Amino acid sequence: MTARTLYYAPGTCSLAAHIALEETGTPFETVRIDLAKGGQRAPEYLAVNERGRVPALWEDGWVLTETQAILRHVARSHPDAGLWPEDPRDQAIADEWLAWLATNHHAAFRQARMPSRYSDEDEGLDAIRAKGADTYGDLATMTEVRLSHGGWALGVHYSGVDPYLLVFWNWGSSPTLRFAMADRFPAWTAHARRVAGRPAVRAVLAREGLTLPA
Repeated sequence: MTARTLYYAPGTCSLAAHIALEETGTPFETVRIDLAKGGQRAPEYLAVNERGRVPALWEDGWVLTETQAILRHVARSHPDAGLWPEDPRDQAIADEWLAWLATNHHAAFRQARMPSRYSDEDEGLDAIRAKGADTYGDLATMTEVRLSHGGWALGVHYSGVDPYLLVFWNWGSSPTLRFAMADRFPAWTAHARRVAGRPAVRAVLAREGLTLPA
């Protein structure tokens, strides 16, 4: 049996990988990285992931990073879990969703949360932060439209895309952005509630100490 360990930090994008592993029903271990205390820069973690970010998936001496890659790998390694579509066009749409969220929502949130990464001048940080929040809102509006059909991201079938969407819904309501998600993005909120109702998701939220969505 494959030995797996997921290195994660609560509420980060690693949540999606954590959920995907739980959905497979197979054994795995977790190591919680305390970002507030600099755990991502600890020598023992850098020995696992030299980039010093989460998530990282250790698997029989092999390490895989980046949420998108981990979601695909876990889904394809466990086809019976139904986390990745079989139809080539649906696979392309799943890839499209993952890229859309990672390269757009994630980047905008990072700008709003950590504006110092984008400027060395203190007087410009508030404007950078505000622009990141505005961009996130625009992107969330487009995601809202895509989810207005009322199903899962890929239609009638749950997939690894859905827990990834939950991450970014959660970030929208976080202290960084403070969006009124239920009022502003009702379709996305309904989707988040459906995801959070799954037993595997509830188990992971409890493990990470998260309560969402209301």
